[in-house]
Amino acid sequence: MPNVRRLLILLATIWLLAACGQPAPWRQESYVFGTRVEVLIAGVPEAQARAAGARVLQDFDRLHRTYHAWQPSELSALNQSIAAGRTHDVTPEFAAFIREAQAAAAAGDHLFDPGIGRLIALWGFHTDDIQARLPDSAAVHALLARHPSIADLRLEGNRVDSRNRSVALDFGGYLKGVALDRAVASLKQDGVANALINIGGNVMALGTRDAAGTHWRIGIQHPRPQGVGGAPLATLELKDGEAIGTSGDYHRYFEVAGRRYCHLLDPRTGIPADATQAVTVLIAPGPGAGMRSDALSKPIFIAGREWRGMAKKLGVDAVLRVGADGTASATPAMQARLKIEVPDLKLEAVP
Repeated sequence: MPNVRRLLILLATIWLLAACGQPAPWRQESYVFGTRVEVLIAGVPEAQARAAGARVLQDFDRLHRTYHAWQPSELSALNQSIAAGRTHDVTPEFAAFIREAQAAAAAGDHLFDPGIGRLIALWGFHTDDIQARLPDSAAVHALLARHPSIADLRLEGNRVDSRNRSVALDFGGYLKGVALDRAVASLKQDGVANALINIGGNVMALGTRDAAGTHWRIGIQHPRPQGVGGAPLATLELKDGEAIGTSGDYHRYFEVAGRRYCHLLDPRTGIPADATQAVTVLIAPGPGAGMRSDALSKPIFIAGREWRGMAKKLGVDAVLRVGADGTASATPAMQARLKIEVPDLKLEAVP
């Protein structure tokens, strides 16, 4: 299997279509949250863009280190206290994140549940160097029998305890979206009105990319690209305040006996979801748009063939899904925004 970091850098790329005759946005890249991060800023002097972008990336790094799931962090310290049956005091920020993640998990019937960190670790995804090995099935079933869930956490102010010692938090499917929202707020505070933030394919737009009012155009990764740097599956224009998020089986995975096992685990079965290759959601502007783009794509992915019902339940109107057989489907709201870039791709409209 290719080096995970190299694979992520190749596959998380977004395609930005240049506007002819307009100056290129200032750009800065980093590697945070286990993926490639990119900040583009337009319409301000380079010195202002550089300072504003640096503050965004500093906050990303702080969030990554503070809420890391398997390295020493505030989150791992809470997980240790939960395992020991102790209460634990957290920061107001951390308490707010837990409450928000609990609400997001409940909205999706806990198909996405940040409380299954122990299950993720059993599958070997709590590492930067994923190994191609299956977990002990008895250990998986024993953990499933204890039904760990973020819903088991109880908060009194900033004090946290758990009804279930098997709970371990993993914010891997939530924190990137939070970071998008925080980045937009930070940039606005620094006088930036036009920017694009990309965290491994979770993207949020602020304003436009140039003085002519050109919308930011991005590409949606093909889950099975043909060759390195292949064309995206589709492109679309992101409007001010919109966010887009993709969950795919190609970000973190391993293969055993020709079968792919990805990091998106179904809490009902304890095994990776395998009915979907990728799901992309487009979220309208509003409070928490970035967070919703990250967290809500997961239950739609894990729902498999029932994806449309889950999307409706979550209030997500614009969805693109690629099934396990490579068939692409889209809701009308998403289809109207897409420009298909793969020749002869048949896109099924699903009302």
